[in-house]
Amino acid sequence: MIEEIRLQDVIQTRKKHPCGSDQWTVIRTGADIKIRCHGCGRIVMMDRQDFIRRRKKLISQGPAPVQAPPEA
Repeated sequence: MIEEIRLQDVIQTRKKHPCGSDQWTVIRTGADIKIRCHGCGRIVMMDRQDFIRRRKKLISQGPAPVQAPPEA
C-alpha cells in the first residue's frame, strides 16, 4: 500500500527527538523522505518504509500538488 506523503505535511512521530519535540515537517519526498524537526530545526533523511513505520499520526496535510495545464 502506497501512502500519500506531501511536501509541508506536519507529522507526529512515535518517539520524541532528543530536543523534546515530536513534530516534524516533510521537506522532500521520493524514495527517501526528508523531515525537519519543529523543536531544533534538525533535518533527518530516511527511506519511505522507515518513515511510515516511525510516523504516529498526520497533524496537518500540506497543499495538494499542482497539475501542469495540458499543452495546446
